Amino acid sequence: MATFLGVIAIFMWGGLAILGSYTVDIPPFQLLFLCFSLSTILMFIKRIKTRQALLTKPCLSLSQWLIGIVGLFGFHFCYFIALKNAPAIEVSMISYLWPVLFVLFISSKENFLFSLIGSLVGFIGIGFVIAGNEAISLSQEYIIGYSLAACCAFIWSFYSWFQSKAKNSVDDIGWLSMAVALLSLFVHTQFETSHWNFTAQQWLGILLLGIGPVGGAFYLWDIGLKKGNRKLLASLSYCAPLISAVILSLAGLNTWSINILISLFFILLGALISSGNLLPGRRKN
Repeated sequence: MATFLGVIAIFMWGGLAILGSYTVDIPPFQLLFLCFSLSTILMFIKRIKTRQALLTKPCLSLSQWLIGIVGLFGFHFCYFIALKNAPAIEVSMISYLWPVLFVLFISSKENFLFSLIGSLVGFIGIGFVIAGNEAISLSQEYIIGYSLAACCAFIWSFYSWFQSKAKNSVDDIGWLSMAVALLSLFVHTQFETSHWNFTAQQWLGILLLGIGPVGGAFYLWDIGLKKGNRKLLASLSYCAPLISAVILSLAGLNTWSINILISLFFILLGALISSGNLLPGRRKN
């Protein structure tokens, strides 16, 4: 069940692009503030429903606070700045190295080679769906953007690995969300122009983002990491941009391409190599 909840989080992240299209005119850190505020509210709603005390002390050590905030806020901060300093396709490709790193973090010595091969096969699949028919040519002039995208990959893979080992309550994601919301509000007030006159469509996008990919998904991911099949979840994480491409195609916002099917093949093949016994000579745990 925990692995299934982690998969739901991946599907939620697959809906990020379509929901983001509803909020494209909202400054990014203002949007983060709103989404993580909703993420915090989810914790309180759950506590009210289960009749728990609303303001119990968070079960977080100093390292859990720091890594949790850096993971949730740092990833988005680096990603937004990277997009300002490099082409979006290349930023997406580099940042999606995080499943490769995560699989390597959690692999044993016996399974390291198969995990590496499976992750790279999945990464090939993601290249088909992100790049499409466009050429990717890394240029030195975008080195700042590439470096920040690489930071995204490292931050989220390390955060995921750390959370998979941490013993804190899943509810504590709510407290981390509160901290990230306040940081986002600070950055917004310092560097962005406030805009609060949202349309009904924008409010809907904000609500769905906060419940889903930029809020609720973090709770489900945490459960999956702590109690589910971490290696399978890492391999299936490549499905997020694939799901996004399919949703955008169905909504008429993107053209359907054979690359989607090719991507699916490589992603599933990579997952089988990393988590199954597809390759000969694989050791069983």
